[in-house]
Amino acid sequence: MARNVEIKVRVDSLDALRERAAALAGAALELIEQDDVFYAVAKGRLKLRRLADGSAELIHYERPDGDGARLSDYERIAVGEAAEALHRVLARGLGLRSHVRKQRWLARVGRSRLHLDRVEGLGDFVEIEVVLADGESEADGREVAEGLLESLGLSAAERVPTAYADLPLLAV
Repeated sequence: MARNVEIKVRVDSLDALRERAAALAGAALELIEQDDVFYAVAKGRLKLRRLADGSAELIHYERPDGDGARLSDYERIAVGEAAEALHRVLARGLGLRSHVRKQRWLARVGRSRLHLDRVEGLGDFVEIEVVLADGESEADGREVAEGLLESLGLSAAERVPTAYADLPLLAV
């Protein structure tokens, strides 16, 4: 099972951050359109992620809620063209929990992934995922994540304690 340390913060705007993230990555950001459907499960979170390019993956992860950097363990499998049929079966058998659509600008910084997310109905966020090697501690990942937040000038930003799927929608 793969593991990472994740930290998420709310930001006012992604515009100024895109340039800083690209500088940290030493490359242009990649825009990814994501449509995540979460299903009702007894343990962890299960989502079907469909991408604008037609690819899809089923992801199950467990991560405690909390304001700081949190350890997450996860499994992902590519589902390709079976995504729609899989969605129908999962929705029917498990029930729907929530639906999250977002634009994600991705920057890779070493073993970390910086996500600059514009989430429909929720606003703008920065999420950092630090992939842990076998035997590496959560504290090691937390240190890297906090360092990246500092490099982006976001050390004092409002921490988001849970998944996008669990946040209340903004009033329109």
